[in-house]
Amino acid sequence: MQAELNYTSTQSNENVAAVAVTRREWLFVITTALVVLAVTALPYLYGYGSAPPDKQFMGVVYNIPDHMQYFSWFREFGDANLSANKLTPEPNAPVFFNLLWWGMARIGGVLGIDYAGMYQILRWVATILFLLLVYRMLSWFFADRLRRTTAFLLILFGAGFGWVLIVMKYTVTNGELLWPLDVYVAEPNTFFSILGSPHFVAAALYIFVFDLLLRGHAKGQLRYAVYAGLFALFMGWQHAYDLLIVYGVIGAYALLVWLRDRKLPMYLVWSGLIIGGISVWPALYSVLLTSLDPLWEQVLAQFANAGVYTPPLYRLPVLLGLPFLLALFTVIRQNPFRLRGVNNNDLFVRGWFWISFVLVYLPVDYQIHMLNGWQVPIAILATQGIFAYIVPALARWRKPDQAPTRRLAITTVTVVILFSSLTNIYLLGWRFLDLSRHDYPFYLYRDEVAALRWLEAHTAGDEVVLSALAVGQYVPAETGAHAFLAHWAQTVDYYGKEAGVARFFDAATPDRDRTQLVTDFDVDYIIQGPAEQALGAFRLEDSPHFRQLFVSGAVGVYAPVSE
Repeated sequence: MQAELNYTSTQSNENVAAVAVTRREWLFVITTALVVLAVTALPYLYGYGSAPPDKQFMGVVYNIPDHMQYFSWFREFGDANLSANKLTPEPNAPVFFNLLWWGMARIGGVLGIDYAGMYQILRWVATILFLLLVYRMLSWFFADRLRRTTAFLLILFGAGFGWVLIVMKYTVTNGELLWPLDVYVAEPNTFFSILGSPHFVAAALYIFVFDLLLRGHAKGQLRYAVYAGLFALFMGWQHAYDLLIVYGVIGAYALLVWLRDRKLPMYLVWSGLIIGGISVWPALYSVLLTSLDPLWEQVLAQFANAGVYTPPLYRLPVLLGLPFLLALFTVIRQNPFRLRGVNNNDLFVRGWFWISFVLVYLPVDYQIHMLNGWQVPIAILATQGIFAYIVPALARWRKPDQAPTRRLAITTVTVVILFSSLTNIYLLGWRFLDLSRHDYPFYLYRDEVAALRWLEAHTAGDEVVLSALAVGQYVPAETGAHAFLAHWAQTVDYYGKEAGVARFFDAATPDRDRTQLVTDFDVDYIIQGPAEQALGAFRLEDSPHFRQLFVSGAVGVYAPVSE
């Protein structure tokens, strides 16, 4: 006869300490991380291995514009502590700093590894650290291994109902994908971030601040607040906006404890002040940078160009999926207005869950980044709901007087995890489909790469290169020069520059307009190849206003003729 399952989620005392995690569990976490990393490495191996003879895979499988922005910083930080914005032609001083890419550049320089190689190192290191930290966090909320494992796998593999939208695309919506961002947003999807946006995994390490806060609160020792503040400072220099999450969650936790105890939680007040006082400086730097520097002010103003915002409230279930619905069911079933008798850990995860509804809809253009890490409290609450409500209900459905069994719990958990993973199965397969086209933006012609190598050897860091966007986004990272058109936010007056490039290569554009564009922005070099020929029929080699400096196959590099 099977043992009955004890489905009480946590102890009832006010301060609940983290339970000890066994060596076998840590081995499970590391093994799982390595398996996931190996699976998500397959699209990269495919990209390199399947590249046609005339093309080169550029080392990234998703979101090329933003990655090339990061890799431009990587190049600049190789020998400097501050970076200029090389993704726009306007002259600007090196005033930008980002600790993640500064560190990556310095390590890459010592090891002799380029940005593509360091990007893979980031994928592996950030993933292993994040998953270890996640499992450590889960030891605060669950006393037994099965619940910890369930929450861990939901955090790692959980995704939304994007697969339903994909099915609809090929059945009832005539090839149109409804709400594509609800499928492809990476921030709240750990697996997808590991696959194609590992900087989000690295950013989500901010949750260690919460681990330290809970530890300090349980022990009543403010030194943990100092440690948490120092770590928040470290993380803030990589993603300053994550400090909003840190401060918001701590504030929500303190508020709930205050309401429960009906007295000000002085430990949390002092901890919040210590953490904020130590860590606020990266946020202050970002505010000053985008307020006092006119160019960076324009960059911030262009974040709206991406048109990427948190989906409306009614579509959050589509983005976040079954774990989100289970979490919402759990907090409602627990009665969110009942605080008496709720221990600190459960108050913390509730506060984290509820304040995220505010954070993800902050009136800022980067609000969608506030989704990063929300999958952690969602999975914790979903796991509580599975064991406290779903499994017992299924047991009663099978036999009214039957208690939940471990076998039933494992079966239920397996179904939930598999169902929650369907969108990630699609996203992994979709990377192979995208890469199988062997086209921009993931591949460049080898002749284009040769042109970039020539420019790297012959250009100065303050010179400007004009080209189509498909090539221009690679110019700063590959050559160190300024690109005329490279990024939807970092290129000042992006749409104006985009129109300017189209006019430049349009054969109908008068020569005076073309040369005026070159003069106005001090363009030093022009690349013309397949991407530029797709924009217009103008041929630079036939124009007396430009001279050819380099040619490789169908790609040439030209310079304006001084008049």
